Amino acid sequence: MRFKTVLLSLGFAAYAVLLAPSAQAKPRDTYLAKFQAVSAPKPKKHALKENDRLAICGDSITEQKRYSRIMETYLTVCQPELNVTVRQYGWSGEVTPGFLGRMTNDCLRFKPTIATTCYGMNDHKYRPYEDWIGQVYSSNTTAIVEAFKANGARVVLGSPGCVGKRPGWTGSTNSTKDELNLNLCKLRNMDIDIAKKEKVGFADVFWPMLVADHFASEKYGADYCVAGKDGVHPGWAGHVVMAYAFLHAFGLDGDIGTFTVDLKSNKAKVSKGHELVNCSNGEVQIKSHRYPFCIGEGDPKKDDNIRSGTMLVPFNQELNQFKLVVKHADASSYQVTWGNDSKSFSGEQLRKGINLAEEFPHNPFSDNFKKVDDAVTAKQNFETKQIKQLFRSPEAKSDMEGTVAKTEAEREPLAAAIKAAFVPVTHTIKIVAQ
Repeated sequence: MRFKTVLLSLGFAAYAVLLAPSAQAKPRDTYLAKFQAVSAPKPKKHALKENDRLAICGDSITEQKRYSRIMETYLTVCQPELNVTVRQYGWSGEVTPGFLGRMTNDCLRFKPTIATTCYGMNDHKYRPYEDWIGQVYSSNTTAIVEAFKANGARVVLGSPGCVGKRPGWTGSTNSTKDELNLNLCKLRNMDIDIAKKEKVGFADVFWPMLVADHFASEKYGADYCVAGKDGVHPGWAGHVVMAYAFLHAFGLDGDIGTFTVDLKSNKAKVSKGHELVNCSNGEVQIKSHRYPFCIGEGDPKKDDNIRSGTMLVPFNQELNQFKLVVKHADASSYQVTWGNDSKSFSGEQLRKGINLAEEFPHNPFSDNFKKVDDAVTAKQNFETKQIKQLFRSPEAKSDMEGTVAKTEAEREPLAAAIKAAFVPVTHTIKIVAQ
């Protein structure tokens, strides 16, 4: 079942809500029913194009370089045929007028072909909604979208996320968590209106975060904070939810690989992006040019790891399918060994197919995956330095174009290191009847 992970980890109520995260029908939960989340448009399939240049724009949540890192690493190793290149433009404390004022200098000069935005958290002013808040946000968001479009870039307009508690910097205001989230929900609904009017994509960050925060805190306790310990800046689990929202909005099929083994004929087939090296006596050797997204072995009950985040949304089910299907698995159970780890599965499970990426958090791709992710991290760290320090330096004020050229020469080997780290992986799957 597509949402099996969500069903098992959060229970039926969250499962039902996540099946229709922005449904016009009210969710079956008293707390969530107060948020009038209008129906979101369905994502267009294949929103990304080959050789796209993706700009990831946002405030301090983007500058954390977590959801942006998940996105870039995912696109690099899981969807390599697209050859998408990425830059992140996060800026702490930023509001929509701030990005609008700097987007030409910092972003448009690099000619993005597609951009994601994630604003609204600071724009909502950490107070109950007032009309002027919506007017300022709506006008500036529209102007950002139109500026991207005028410069040949497609847009996926991301909503703000939610707050997990009233943050400490709200000062003496008596705003409640619910009042802040009701405000953010209004801005989310405005984003949907803008996306429809401007005919651009929409990524729903608010609703899945709100739902995940509500049910995860009920299940795991108040220390599990999807929106972050300060109520605003998510840990890894929350950033997985955000990355899921944007990758979902790209309309990706998530079919990274399927390996079909026939125990009776002693033959195997592999899908696009993989080469069959050998198949003999239930042992299959494969050379893969696509990786699964390696979720790691973090504690599902903690909010500080990627694996936990994949249990809040259908990340593995929708975006991270790395399947093993075994025909003529007639024994009652089998031991499957992949790399250094083994697990038992019933014959029925194997005949239907198992998702190796979900069942084996640590796997033969993990070490190579980390090398790619480390290279992505180094590049994105430099991109923050580039726009926040080097582009604002005295040298830049006297010679902006020279500064751009100099800093691009410094960035180029960091981008090349990502490509160099992404190499084919040869791995073996063993299937033994028990």
